Amino acid sequence: MSNTLGFGRDDLRRLAGARSFERGIGYLSCVSALEIGERTITATVDGTDVYEVELTEHEDGLTGCCDCPYGQEGNFCKHCVAVGLAILQQSESVPKHRAAAASRGRQLSTWLETRSRDELLALVKEHIAADRDLRHRLELRASAAGGDPSALRERILALLDTRPFARYGYVEYADARAYGLQAAEAVSALRTLTETGRATEAVQVARDAIEALARAYGEIDDSDGTIGDVANGLAAAHLQACLVSHPDPEQTADWLVDLHLRDLSHATDIRLSEYADVLNAAGLARAHDRAAGALRENPKDWAAKDLMEQLLRMEGSVDALIALHAADLAPSGATQLLIAQELERAGRPAEALEWAERGLREADPDHGPETRLVDFACERYIRAGRLTDVVRIRREVLLHHRSLAAYQHLRTAARAASCWDETERTRALDALRADTRPRKSLGSPGSALVDALLDDGDHDAAWAAATEGYADGRQWLALADRSREHRPAEALVVYLRLINPLLTRTGDATYERLIKLLISVRTCHRALGTEDTYTTYMTALRTDQKRKRKLAALLDHHGL
Repeated sequence: MSNTLGFGRDDLRRLAGARSFERGIGYLSCVSALEIGERTITATVDGTDVYEVELTEHEDGLTGCCDCPYGQEGNFCKHCVAVGLAILQQSESVPKHRAAAASRGRQLSTWLETRSRDELLALVKEHIAADRDLRHRLELRASAAGGDPSALRERILALLDTRPFARYGYVEYADARAYGLQAAEAVSALRTLTETGRATEAVQVARDAIEALARAYGEIDDSDGTIGDVANGLAAAHLQACLVSHPDPEQTADWLVDLHLRDLSHATDIRLSEYADVLNAAGLARAHDRAAGALRENPKDWAAKDLMEQLLRMEGSVDALIALHAADLAPSGATQLLIAQELERAGRPAEALEWAERGLREADPDHGPETRLVDFACERYIRAGRLTDVVRIRREVLLHHRSLAAYQHLRTAARAASCWDETERTRALDALRADTRPRKSLGSPGSALVDALLDDGDHDAAWAAATEGYADGRQWLALADRSREHRPAEALVVYLRLINPLLTRTGDATYERLIKLLISVRTCHRALGTEDTYTTYMTALRTDQKRKRKLAALLDHHGL
């Protein structure tokens, strides 16, 4: 069966994760009321309750929405998987259904276009009488086109009031979408104000609306960005009104500065550069004076610093921007990196590298150096052919931050410099060994030494280090998985040891992990020629775990 959809089983598994995908298979027979649109697929799924599911195909992939508790948290849930699988089963008929949906849409458009003004008005009135929300939205737009300004302001602010949607003072994810749809009407009303010649009124109402939403934003779960889109819409409506009405530049500057200094710009992320044509020289000078005053009063005020940074960028004052950053250097070297990047953008690469090197020297080992700073310096050294300097830096990083990533970076740099020999490797491994402590249990953190040896493919040395007590459960599993063809007996011991604590637990995640380990146990016994021992082990395990019906079903499914 050919797939005429833009997604397949692998896409559903990737979106949902292995566990939700497997669960979704079990809900395939619970899908009903399947409806295929041009871009959307809707259905209901009978689970703990009856859930509504909508899948949408975009150019960049598939998204899914479900009103089950897990889906309301923004996850691609098992019900979404079930609907996706259901539609894949009938993928050959999808083009026909989509063509029919498109035809119905064209038919509706044609029918509406041929109605008279009176007929359309009667139709709208009919729906207004039956749909209170629609009536309120249209009333708002009518007010924006020519109503009382103060009454309109109150109605727009009411749209942004979170109280009707808040549970215990907080708008949860499940309610944020409905709130966002309501709040979006405020954006439409503000645009209508400007488009109907009332841009001056729109400026002030938009300011009030932006501040109201900004104050409430921290009490909303905006995981999918819906409210952020509304906030950006309010900001765009305000800017549009300013460009049309040309409000006083200094007053506009004061409002923008106050918005930043009172930490009310986080929801909209309004940038001063967007208002350059509104502020002109007088407004920018006013904003500069306000930001400078705030910094004099409190040099650590990050909002004032961000504001000044925006202004200096607009002015093109690179040296002043560097001085601003240099006044407060972070112990990780992150500030030196910021300065280096500014200098490189300004066409001053030599100074940029000097600041990067300074950051490497001055970084506190407990906090840095910042990984991006190390990469910045190393990339510039590589361009200049200074490969030994790259190796030197990577060695220093490994000594202070003993990790697999640091080891891999050093190995790559040393190979490029043709100095990754046994002496260099031994020195690097000794650095990792110096940070190792015997692990008292499988739950203790593992050592980067074992990870590095595994990464090198040196399984014998990795086994030796693990046997000395320097491996955690994850590393033992990785070692067993990579070595079971050559060391089936040793790998078998590892798998059995990892299985034992799982036998006292329940839950889908536990069962999935247990199944994988049991499959590996079977592989080891087959390699050893001890299938009878495996059969005896599984018989005893099934007897011991017989009350776990879901586990028994999974064992049957995998032939264990």
